[in-house]
Amino acid sequence: MAKKKPNKVYDLIIIGGGPAAVTAGIYAARKKLDLILLTQKFGGDQLAYTSSINNYPGIKNISSGAEFVSLLREQAKEYKLDIIEGETVAKLSKKGDNFLVKTKKDKEYESRSVIVASGKTPRKLGVPGGEDFESKGVSYCSICDAPLFQDKDVVVVGGGNAGLDSARDLAKYANKIYVLEFGPRIIGDMATQEELKKRGKVEFIVMAQAKEIKGDKFVKALLYEDRNTKEKKELKIQGVFVNVGNVTSTDFIKGFLELNPVKEIIINHKTNQTSIEGVFAAGDCTDVSFKQIIIACGEGAKAALSVNKYLTQNK
Repeated sequence: MAKKKPNKVYDLIIIGGGPAAVTAGIYAARKKLDLILLTQKFGGDQLAYTSSINNYPGIKNISSGAEFVSLLREQAKEYKLDIIEGETVAKLSKKGDNFLVKTKKDKEYESRSVIVASGKTPRKLGVPGGEDFESKGVSYCSICDAPLFQDKDVVVVGGGNAGLDSARDLAKYANKIYVLEFGPRIIGDMATQEELKKRGKVEFIVMAQAKEIKGDKFVKALLYEDRNTKEKKELKIQGVFVNVGNVTSTDFIKGFLELNPVKEIIINHKTNQTSIEGVFAAGDCTDVSFKQIIIACGEGAKAALSVNKYLTQNK
């Protein structure tokens, strides 16, 4: 009986395909590490919802998330990154001194170290028109897209701190801002509420449930239900900013790595190491304070450099 051929053992496996993962891959490749990048979707999920990027240093304007993904792919090719797309990781575990990554396609990959950069996915409204108008008036990132709504009327769905932060970003540009809250009161910080009220362009609407987003080529209206009276009401707007939370893509490491209450990976912020030696994490899936492309890239670079140091010290 022929012996089973052993799996190749990589220096590093990167899980994810967004800015943090690709940056980690570039830095690791520059260190001549033998690595592979596993991702369901190159570019990640959140970039798909970004209309344009105007705050990335050195590049005045990137017209869309798709364009940025194209730039990432081009650079990844220059460094000959071994990228396997269409793979969703099912489990990460130890295998002796190494790590074993199993995918939902029943494939296994082994490595001496791992960087988890699986990101977050914005929670969607789940209403008619919600997905149809993504990048056509529906946005999940006010820092990214607020300048596109100069002198326009917009709705922010969500009255928590994230929603209030979006309203604050938009207040610099928009003509009118409606903040819709499902519950009986706005739950974000009172100081921010008062600041927004003083601006005179923000209207808070509580006990409101978004029902439908309407438009043709772009958003033109949002239909919501008054949960007290059950009356359907319509707001004539040109933009909808969704702030109803994010889903962290960390189910595959539950019980293996230490997570915080919102399922973000707890890391050492100096080295990006997780609770398991040899496993590092970067980007929006971690407990880093701010979720921005440039921060994710920096965290990815830091994680890769930490991996290189770890591997050098543990030859």
